[in-house]
Amino acid sequence: MAKGRTTLTGGQGSRASGLIAGSVMRLARQSAALTQEKFAETLRVDVTTVQGWESGRRPLSAVGAGELLRICGRLVRLGAPASTGRHLREAVEADLVLATGVVAGDRWISPESHPLAASVHRWTITNLILWPILGTTPRHLVEFVSRVPRRGPSPSHPGLSAEERRRFLDHLFTIGERARHSDEALLRRQAVYLLGFDGRPDTVAWLRDEWNRAGRRQPREGSITQLLEARSASVALAVAGDGTHLHDFVSHMTSESAQIANLNYWAYWIGELNDEQTSDSFMFNADTRAWSGVRLFEHLLQRLDPSSSHLPLNLSTLHALVASRPSLLSGHQASRAAFVEVLDRLSSTEGLSRTGREQLAGLQYTARIADR
Repeated sequence: MAKGRTTLTGGQGSRASGLIAGSVMRLARQSAALTQEKFAETLRVDVTTVQGWESGRRPLSAVGAGELLRICGRLVRLGAPASTGRHLREAVEADLVLATGVVAGDRWISPESHPLAASVHRWTITNLILWPILGTTPRHLVEFVSRVPRRGPSPSHPGLSAEERRRFLDHLFTIGERARHSDEALLRRQAVYLLGFDGRPDTVAWLRDEWNRAGRRQPREGSITQLLEARSASVALAVAGDGTHLHDFVSHMTSESAQIANLNYWAYWIGELNDEQTSDSFMFNADTRAWSGVRLFEHLLQRLDPSSSHLPLNLSTLHALVASRPSLLSGHQASRAAFVEVLDRLSSTEGLSRTGREQLAGLQYTARIADR
């Protein structure tokens, strides 16, 4: 792994701390059919202030909570989606994670002060963090439809320099190597997942070593740390293009407590479990009545892609979800029809493990019973 302790200038650090929120503000402004000049006029600020926010040179995290609320409220009243405030708040949090890594580089930061350890992230925040790394606009931002005519080239995503990108990924690697104590588990798990998008050969090799350390063994009953270490390593490798170990993880995830933990995590990940969590302990809550499973059912159906390296985990999770909530198939004919169509497509898929084939057969049987 390439190392480097070069210090970023103050300007570079400030830019990294505002990139994501600035890009979300630009999308919101354009969805309200506002030019930068018109938006500045409505806020009674100089146009260079708006330009600074959107470029990241003036981080929105520095404007104060009251001013940010005022900006969000004005955007919504002028025509931006009602969810603009939520998107901007998540973007500010994602910026904090990104800037912390860029400024720290390969230096260690303890979980007491690291934003990646402050809360369990949902997919929306995670995808915002990855936006400058992958260059792909998070799908939950598609509701921002620009109504401003283009006046020349504009950035399609928040961009990091090669040095900033390297420093951020090196920081995640440092966390993966050094975080070993129980109070560092959340920090490490979320960093390891993000490392799956690194792509550098040294990182992929490290993830394989991590799987050999944490993923080969059967997690001890009731051990959330061992279960999630195995999950993180196998999912990160799947993200990196090696999905073979997800079959092994699924084959280990056989106990009732492991199935419940997996379902609770998914429900939280997609936002069906509403309460914010600051640790992973909620996953072993045996009472899952806090969420219905409807959104998770639809989410998983859309992700049973035969070409996806995540297919083993997605299929296993859907199998556990339907087994725990068979009423999901009896409520809506359209959902049941989509369910049957997806299963029929999977039945001709090569590469499913024996466990995957058994889960597919069980789901098909459940679908037939639901039609009676």
